Formats: sequence, C-alpha cells, structure tokens
Amino acid sequence: MHHIKQTGGNGFHFYSSSVDKRSHRRLSLEGHLHRALEREEFELHFQPQTNIQDGRLLGVEALLRWHHPEEGLLPPVDFIPLAEETGLIVPIGEWVIHTACRQIAAWQQEGHDPAPVAINISARQFTEASLAQTISSALSDNKLLADRLELELTESMIMQCAEATREKLSIFHESGLRIAVDDFGTGYSSMSYLKRFPLDTLKIDHSFIRDLCSDSTDTAIVRAIIALGQALGLTVLAEGVETVAQRDVLKQLGCEFIQGFLISRPVTADRIYPFQIQ
Repeated sequence: MHHIKQTGGNGFHFYSSSVDKRSHRRLSLEGHLHRALEREEFELHFQPQTNIQDGRLLGVEALLRWHHPEEGLLPPVDFIPLAEETGLIVPIGEWVIHTACRQIAAWQQEGHDPAPVAINISARQFTEASLAQTISSALSDNKLLADRLELELTESMIMQCAEATREKLSIFHESGLRIAVDDFGTGYSSMSYLKRFPLDTLKIDHSFIRDLCSDSTDTAIVRAIIALGQALGLTVLAEGVETVAQRDVLKQLGCEFIQGFLISRPVTADRIYPFQIQ
C-alpha cells in the first residue's frame, strides 16, 4: 500500500512499504553493528593470490565477514557502507588490522612462512590520525616486519587530497608497508599519480576480467594495464579470475599474478597453510 507523507510547504512525497522495510533493516543492522565488536561477531576470511605460472602463493587478502545473530554470515557489501556512515568503520578497521597481524604471527608459530596479508583500508579509516599508530602497534605486538602487511586503497581514495595522501603513503611505504591500488582502471583517468605515489601493486578490477575472453575492448585495456604496471616495476594482479579461459588469456597477455574463485574462494585461516589450489 502506498502512503503520502508531507515534506513541508505544499510538497508531498510518495513512498511504499518497501521503503519502510529497508529503513527498518538499516536501523536493525546499525543497532547490531554497534554491538558486533564486543560480541566478537566478526571474522576474517582469506583469499589467496598466486603466481599464474606455477601457482606459488604471492599473498592473501583479508576479507571481513560478520556473523549476524539473525541473518547469518554477511559479506562486507552488506554492512561496510553503513559502518562508513556511522563512523564504526574506524574501530572495525582497527580490529581487522590487529586480527590480521595476530593471524600472521599464529601462522609463523605453526612453522609456516606466511605471505603478506592485504588489508582493505576505507576512506574514513585512512583519514584517521590514529591509523599509523594502530598499524605500528599491531606489528610490534606480534613481532612482525612491516612488509608482512599490504594496504589496499582504491584509485578514488588515493586522488582525494592527493598531496596529503601521497605524503601519508610515503611514510607508510618508507616504514616497509606495501601499498596496492585496488580496482585499478575504474577510477581517475589520469595516470600521473602512478609515478608520484609510492606503490607496489596494481590490482586489475574484476569488471575487466569478467568478459575478457569475449570483449576485445576489455582485452585491450587489460593488456595496457599489464604493460603499464610492469614498465613501472609494479606487481600486476588480476582479481576476479573465475575460469581457466580467463587465466589462459591473462597468461598470454603477460599477467603474472591472479586472485579469484578459480584459485580459491575466501577461506578461514586454518585452510590457507599448507597452501594448495582449491
């Protein structure tokens, strides 16, 4: 049933019961999200990144999951935007950093030589003055070298307040942290930042990989990104690789590293080592 709500003056706004449902779910999610950390409802899953030629492990990406008490296991897309809006992304992001470092240390104690762990850094989190101290504390508490962590930022994040971002990334990079550009190719058209910013990895966005085998434009774009990244001495990784055909085309184009369901879905920490392609 449709309702009419007066919005002030002579204006009216039509809305449906579906709007009520979305609003109710948002309020419910926000309420649960406020308590999720103290109730220990979050968990990290890890997705391997491998050498396209021999399958050796390059790194793993830490991916947040929420064990919602009513809705079950939720992926980040269902709650991270809300966490950004409410500011809860800051304590959640701190939890991710500390938990990832504890997990790296646990793998070491089990006798493994763990690959670097990539952590997604949100725009809100990146602007926090406490981020550097959070990372430093997490590393020192677990007796880890900085190069065990890779910070993933999107192109749009990097270009917001570009000079301040460059200075902050330079400090991180000089400390030994690795820096990756996530979803590369979907953001700013200017490539000038690639030579001005301290970067280690370009992650080709999955939107270019999806139709790689049938779309000549996507093939041309991916070929150009690979050539550009390699010319700049960067690691180039294609994400969202799901089929053998996609892998084979990437191999022909000279891409060295891949991530996606073809290799493994995100898995719990106990399933990463000893590493085997799923």
